[in-house]
Amino acid sequence: MFIGIDHGTTSMRFASSGGKVFSILRQIAATMPGNELLQSILQGLEVSKNDIKMMAVTYSMGDGIDHITPIDRVPDRGIISRDGAGLHVGGGTHVYDTIKDSGIPAIVIPGLHRGNTPDARFNVFSHGASPEKLGITYHAHKMGYDNFIVSDISSNTVTLAVADGRLLGAIDACIFAPGIHHGPLDLAAIRDVDAGLYSANEAFTRAGVVRMSGYSGIYELLDDFNNGNEKAILAIDTLALFASMEIVSMTLLLKEIGVYGPEVLISGSISEIQYVKERIEDHIGCKVKSLGMWSAAKGCACIAEDVFNGAGHILGIGIDA
Repeated sequence: MFIGIDHGTTSMRFASSGGKVFSILRQIAATMPGNELLQSILQGLEVSKNDIKMMAVTYSMGDGIDHITPIDRVPDRGIISRDGAGLHVGGGTHVYDTIKDSGIPAIVIPGLHRGNTPDARFNVFSHGASPEKLGITYHAHKMGYDNFIVSDISSNTVTLAVADGRLLGAIDACIFAPGIHHGPLDLAAIRDVDAGLYSANEAFTRAGVVRMSGYSGIYELLDDFNNGNEKAILAIDTLALFASMEIVSMTLLLKEIGVYGPEVLISGSISEIQYVKERIEDHIGCKVKSLGMWSAAKGCACIAEDVFNGAGHILGIGIDA
C-alpha cells in the first residue's frame, strides 16, 4: 500500500493506492497527540501501519530541497523558512513530524523553485509551485497525459506546464492569479505594507476573491453564488478569468518546443463547479477536464509507488535514493 499526503491550505488530505481518501482540518491536526493523529489517518484510510510500503509527504513551499528525498535525510522539513506566503497553523508541521517519527518509509517531495525549475527564465521568481502541485501534475500524467497544462484553483491559483511528461515551469500564487483566499500583492497592498498596516504575508492572505468581495469565507460566497447573487458570480468569474489567463500564458511556453493544442486540466475545490469549467472553456476556446480536489493526494500516492519501484525521475524531478 502507498499513501500520498496533500498539505493543503485548510486541510490535510490523504489518499491510498487502494482508492481510499481521508482529510483532516489543519487546526484539528495541530491539537492531536502524535499517536492519536497517526491512528486517525490509518483508520481514515482503512489501512494498518505494517501494510504501508511508502508515503509521499508534501510540506509548505518545499523550497529547501531540489530532489525527492527520503524523509530522514531532509533538513528543516525541506523548506528554507516557515516565514513567507500562507497561513501558519501547525497542523502540517505536526503531520510531517508524526510521519517522520512513525518509522513508516517516507519520501518528501520538493516544490518547483529557483534551483530546480527546468527553464532558467523562471528563476526571475523564487518559487513556482509547492510540492502538492507536483502531486496534481503527476496524477494527470498517470491518467495518460504527456503534453498538458494544469491549473489548480483553490485557496491559491497555481498553473503548471508539462511536455513529454516533464515539467517545464509554473506560475505561483504570489505572482499572477488570485485564488479563493490568497493572491498577489497589488499597488494598494504594497502601500499598505509600507505603511505598516499589516505584513506582506498578511497582505497575501487577504488578496483572494473572498476578502476582495467582502465575504467571510468560501461557503458564504458559494451559497450566494448558488442563489444567483451578482457579487458572488463576479467573484467566481474573476477566478475563472485569471486562471484562464495563466493557462493561455503557459501555451506560449509549450509552443516554443513545438507542442500545440495541449490538454488543459483544472483541479482544486473550485474546479468541481461546472460553471467555472464552462467559463474557462469559453475564455481559452477548448475543452477542459476537471481533476477534482483529491488529485494532489492521489498523485502523491502514485509518486510513492513509482519511487518505491525504482523510477528514475518524477516529471523530470530527480530522486535521491
